[in-house]
Amino acid sequence: MGATMIGLVKEHRGPGAILKEVPIPTCGADEVLVRIKATSICGTDLHIYNWDAWADKTVVTPNVFGHEFAGIVVEVGERATGVAIGDYVSAEGHMVCGICKACRTGNAHVCPNTRSFGITAPGCFAEYAVVKATNIIHNAPDLPFEIACLQDPLGNAVQTVLSGDIVGKSVAIIGVGPIGLLAIQVAKACGAGAIYAADINPNRLELAKKMGADYTINAMETRISKALREMTDGEGVEVVLEMSGNPQAIVDGFEAAASAGRVSLLGIPTKEVSLDLTNQIIFKGLRVEGITGRKMYQTWYQMKGLLNQKRIDLASVITHRFTLDQYEEAFRLMDQGQCGKIVFTH
Repeated sequence: MGATMIGLVKEHRGPGAILKEVPIPTCGADEVLVRIKATSICGTDLHIYNWDAWADKTVVTPNVFGHEFAGIVVEVGERATGVAIGDYVSAEGHMVCGICKACRTGNAHVCPNTRSFGITAPGCFAEYAVVKATNIIHNAPDLPFEIACLQDPLGNAVQTVLSGDIVGKSVAIIGVGPIGLLAIQVAKACGAGAIYAADINPNRLELAKKMGADYTINAMETRISKALREMTDGEGVEVVLEMSGNPQAIVDGFEAAASAGRVSLLGIPTKEVSLDLTNQIIFKGLRVEGITGRKMYQTWYQMKGLLNQKRIDLASVITHRFTLDQYEEAFRLMDQGQCGKIVFTH
């Protein structure tokens, strides 16, 4: 387009961000240009905004960040197929090579050559964004923009919950930030047994109850592993979904897991975590899953099935709406945990 737009930029390798005028990105031959209508803040964006050790090792600067969006296609590259101007879309944020062993064996979500939208490539906290045509996800016409932009984090929740058997099993969700709250709904929709939610934030524990958690644990008042053991008559929990990334919470999750159970890890620790592999994993016969992103594109079809049949209610997870120029207030709320999902309307 050869013009400029307003974007939220991670300009310096330190805390904060700046709203500034930047060039509208150029649409490549195999890409599409999207006019952004709504975006949402991810826990990853908070890592970037606060600039922790993970961000320092991973994020490219200067860069428009943000990766959860919904919008309308306004330009299509000459080699792009399956997408047309005017299409209502979101997108998978992992841009993969397509030729490595992981990509060719159904594991593109862990492609070692991945470029990540809004992390190592320009993102969507702006008026426009460029996306690979192969990554485009078409949205149902009646899906509101603010709901459609939540599909990326919903995919994290869906992959975490469904990385193993869930039907009838006791499930502990440790860390009920936005993705943890979504995971409660997904687990319930997919037939989980008792659902336990653990966090240090009373507001989020209240939200967890509204999402369908059967029991809540305030980790500021009691040790998570002790509470879960007591609440399951000493057996432990069959499925542990670790969403917080807190080192002590991760240890508690392994301690609370039942023998022959599953622990799925999505939260990103900011430092090393020490585990007793012998007693907490090996002798208990645990299955441990590392979760990143969404399976391409199995997870997207699973979440579309849940969304289209209204098995889950994403609107109930949204607690705040802002415009992009209110980003400081939005990230402050996110940092304090005084929110569910925060949406920017563009």
